[in-house]
Amino acid sequence: MSDQSNSITNKFQAPANIHIAIIGLGYVGLPLAVEFAKKYPVKGFDIKQSRVDELNNAFDRTLETSSDELSVVLNLKDESKGLTFTSQITDIASCNVYIVSVPTPTDQHNRPDLSLLIRASKSIAGVLKRGDVVIYESTVYPGVTEDVCVPVLQKESGLQYNRDFFAGYSPERINPGDKVHTLTNILKVTSGSTPEAADFIDNLYRSIVKAGTHKAPAIKVAEACKVIENSQRDINIAFVNELAKIFNIMDIDTHAVLAAAGTKWNFLNFKPGLVGGHCTGVDPYYLAAKAQQMGYHPEIILAGRRLNDGMGTYVALEVIKLMVKNDISVKNSKILVLGFTFKENCPDVRNTRVIDIIKGFDGFDATCEIYDPWADPDEVKREYGISTLKNYGQLSGAYDAIVMAVAHREFYDLDYASLKHKPSSVIYDIKGILNKDVVSGRL
Repeated sequence: MSDQSNSITNKFQAPANIHIAIIGLGYVGLPLAVEFAKKYPVKGFDIKQSRVDELNNAFDRTLETSSDELSVVLNLKDESKGLTFTSQITDIASCNVYIVSVPTPTDQHNRPDLSLLIRASKSIAGVLKRGDVVIYESTVYPGVTEDVCVPVLQKESGLQYNRDFFAGYSPERINPGDKVHTLTNILKVTSGSTPEAADFIDNLYRSIVKAGTHKAPAIKVAEACKVIENSQRDINIAFVNELAKIFNIMDIDTHAVLAAAGTKWNFLNFKPGLVGGHCTGVDPYYLAAKAQQMGYHPEIILAGRRLNDGMGTYVALEVIKLMVKNDISVKNSKILVLGFTFKENCPDVRNTRVIDIIKGFDGFDATCEIYDPWADPDEVKREYGISTLKNYGQLSGAYDAIVMAVAHREFYDLDYASLKHKPSSVIYDIKGILNKDVVSGRL
């Protein structure tokens, strides 16, 4: 597929009046829509009518954007900027910049699932016009934009790439639940299909991102930088998870070791734990899949994934061992799991590895209660087929084991003693946030 040096490209001409469409209004798309709407007219598109209805009422269930922020951009009385939401593709036909921010998950075999990305590309192709720009933010392996998405845009629209329309890639760096490292405060990587398109895309993002931008020399470079960012993090966490297993056998406190090692200026501060979510727990599989497609078997990347994917089961077995040591019958026991979302202080339950802990108890006829004040019980039930409790008052108490799985702020000051069935009941702290005198074990 063409790159910036392709001699057959026509010179890109920036649109006189920028009108942006954001495709996909989740954790990535909605903050983008809100920020761009402060300077440009923006249409936010999502296939879920329920999501559109909530946003039109200034309610964001992901909690990434406040009702006040939404209300401001929804009620701007200025045709040169402002935000509207829709689930009708024809409503975005007047736009000339399309930004795609749909999820890119993996299937049950950990293979990249590009179906939502392809579907979004087909939808855009139906309204694509000469001079339009399509920018992808969804995490992909290098080559997806130009080798998968652009051919769909060409075929469905009848337009020619880098002559009639142009493309770009700017990897999302949204960190769900993080109110410090927000969209405008994180340096943004950009790229475009021609030098002129790249300049336009870079300037577009620079107009809203206070931290500035980094213009990559090619779309594939920008795609590759995204997958290695999270692959690097995944491998580092896998390393400390393996250390935690080793030190557990040696009866050494892993957190004490990390605190001591952290006094060295160049020691990387990673902590053991579960690795889920829609980035770190998924992105390495995208890079691995592309490498295997090219005939290379990535050893370190996949080894890190295997180790991290096995941590939920490891935790469940550690808790069971502690229960046995304390003469607590695992069969018919009652276990409290604190937290179900993939990370603390965030309602996102996508690819949460807490489910692996719960499954680890299934074969022992133990009864699990899951308490998470952030997770939506209906969403958990729909996606995982299990029930969660949202309010502390719903807990039945008298637990034989308590597993601190997610470090929500609500869990810091719980009266753990009152939740125990008896003094020997096990408390296992995955996150290392509780006082050592309170817990029976931790990673």
